[in-house]
Amino acid sequence: MIATLFAEGSQGVQELGEDIVTWFPSESSAKKVRDVVSATDPTARVALTPGQPRDWSQSRAEVKAHRLGVLTIAPPWLVSGLDPETTIVIDPAMAFGTGEHGTTRGVLRLMQRIPLAGLVVADLGAGSGILSIAAAKLGARRIIAIELDQEATGNAVANIDANGVLDRVHFVEGDAFALLPLVAPVDVIFANILSSVLVDLLPVMRDSLAPGGRAILSGMLLDERGSMATEIERGGWHVDLEDAEDEWWSVLISRA
Repeated sequence: MIATLFAEGSQGVQELGEDIVTWFPSESSAKKVRDVVSATDPTARVALTPGQPRDWSQSRAEVKAHRLGVLTIAPPWLVSGLDPETTIVIDPAMAFGTGEHGTTRGVLRLMQRIPLAGLVVADLGAGSGILSIAAAKLGARRIIAIELDQEATGNAVANIDANGVLDRVHFVEGDAFALLPLVAPVDVIFANILSSVLVDLLPVMRDSLAPGGRAILSGMLLDERGSMATEIERGGWHVDLEDAEDEWWSVLISRA
């Protein structure tokens, strides 16, 4: 979705709670933007409001610190006094993943329910790198962060470097469908992506897991729980744990 917005001329994207807020220049076609978003994600709700250009650097101050289990997610200006071993420093930019969205927090909670120490992790749709960095802080041996959106690369690499985990987190720009089999086998997969993409990815993820491997899926609406559970079971998976926050559903699954 973020890549689609930028492709259509978005001047910036920000997560605000459950919403993704973006701004387009005045010459943009509101109808075209709505049609493109709906084509990318038919479940998306689009609200269009005329407004003045926004200074996205000022809106960064709206980002808060979040404590999730043993981890704390914080922007650089709120890290003073926090333990660097358990703090994930994310500089809010154009890439998705600042800890402000329920889908990100769902994965962060579920990953702390399984041991990651010494394991190999693939993070699909890595965005800002937040989930990959979290896996490294929790002891994962090697993390491959895969992201299709070119706009995310600079922010993700900067965040990985700022958290001191460049030796374990390897950022790769490209398509998860093509790249995941190339880095297989992996022990754990994170995929915070649209539900329609998740369904298509299930076979690739299953074939890319080492024996005993698991996957954490997010990006799904709670209303989709029934249909997604059916797709998960049909794909040869078992639901181990679930997480819900507001309208969002995340799930930890393993091969049946």
